[in-house]
Amino acid sequence: MAQFRFEAKVIYWRGPSPFFFVPIPLQHSEEIRRISKVVTYGWGMIPVEAVIGGVVFSTSLFPKNETYLLPLKTNVRRKINVTADDTVSVDMTVHSGAPK
Repeated sequence: MAQFRFEAKVIYWRGPSPFFFVPIPLQHSEEIRRISKVVTYGWGMIPVEAVIGGVVFSTSLFPKNETYLLPLKTNVRRKINVTADDTVSVDMTVHSGAPK
């Protein structure tokens, strides 16, 4: 289990399924890549618990280019009132096994 704290700007990905993500800063991606072999449950997906704006949620990071993306589910975005280009503070813990 590894913990990370960072700030990043929310991005919008148009497709094929539109969604919002928080890109993991590059300085954390190497450590995540190192532990991914132990925690992934397939296709490079990495289970995490994240906290943004006091809202706790479980999801999975997935690799994209040199880093990883943290998906922001619609219900989470609504609770914390964020959209594309907003900067968020994230506390994130990497777990092993698929998210619940």
